[in-house]
Amino acid sequence: MKRLDRRGFLRTSAAAGTLALAAPGIARASAYPDRNINVIIPTREGGGADRNYRAFTSIWKQKLGTDFEPGFFPGASGRVGYEVYMGKNEPDAYSLIFGNMGPEVLNWAMQPPTFDIDDYFYFGRVDTDPCCLFVGAESPLQTMDDIIAEGKKRVLNVGTSRMAHPASIGLLALGDETGAQFNLIPLSGGRNTVAGAVTGEVDFSVLTSGSVIAAGDAVKTLLIFGENRVGERLNNAPNINDAYGMDLPEMLSARAFGIHRKAADDHPDRLEILQRTFRETFDDPALLDAYVEARGTPEYLNFGGVEECAAFKQAMLELGARYRPLLTGA
Repeated sequence: MKRLDRRGFLRTSAAAGTLALAAPGIARASAYPDRNINVIIPTREGGGADRNYRAFTSIWKQKLGTDFEPGFFPGASGRVGYEVYMGKNEPDAYSLIFGNMGPEVLNWAMQPPTFDIDDYFYFGRVDTDPCCLFVGAESPLQTMDDIIAEGKKRVLNVGTSRMAHPASIGLLALGDETGAQFNLIPLSGGRNTVAGAVTGEVDFSVLTSGSVIAAGDAVKTLLIFGENRVGERLNNAPNINDAYGMDLPEMLSARAFGIHRKAADDHPDRLEILQRTFRETFDDPALLDAYVEARGTPEYLNFGGVEECAAFKQAMLELGARYRPLLTGA
């Protein structure tokens, strides 16, 4: 073995240092991630977003080689979480946001945030979940005919998880079509929205169907604001367009991971690692098992990348502009 003297060692070290300076991206790429990644979740702990997040990251962390640390910031229909993420978290790709693109982007259509909505983007969609209308199992309103007839006699109180939500738009569009009168009441989150219908606090509720499926026999689904992909698990409820001859776009929630645009611009190598391992997570059969164990609906689990997320984000902005009068009472 050749012996390395002090002079040779210094020459070798200098060359290595020069290489690192010349190609810092290589060094960063090989080291990333070297600590846990923080994830802002703009809803309360224990809800559908939390279950979805934990199921996905339980597999993703194995591909990425590090753990994820969630931070829950409910409030103002998701605005609090996004303001924290955009205003206080460093754009270094060690901080992500796990958002529900449907209602949260609709929120920006109702009232712009304090930041530019193009200063972040979604790069990894986990699922797509159509919205639905449902009643408590003991409700006197057991059919859509019951609801429409009663809604023409009096104003029905309807629970929704937040005003700016695809389910809210679906419900108000139904009232506009049929003449039934609905008063939306934000009940702050899916769990409370289900409970409102079950206990009779409201006449019925509208929500993403995955949370309704998880409620089991305590509720009965009467209408889908999109396609019914699960049949009996949503009581074979029909599509609103088929039932009422409407042409409403499918009302979806779609949960996805987002990142600061500056982080992507400054650290494209890190974004590439996130995207690659995100895709690998979908290719792992263990993800479906984790998703089902977390009470997720297998039919709703589907991959979406930057392009799919951008198209959906734009569609939500356009949908919000179209139905903004219904949500603001104008």
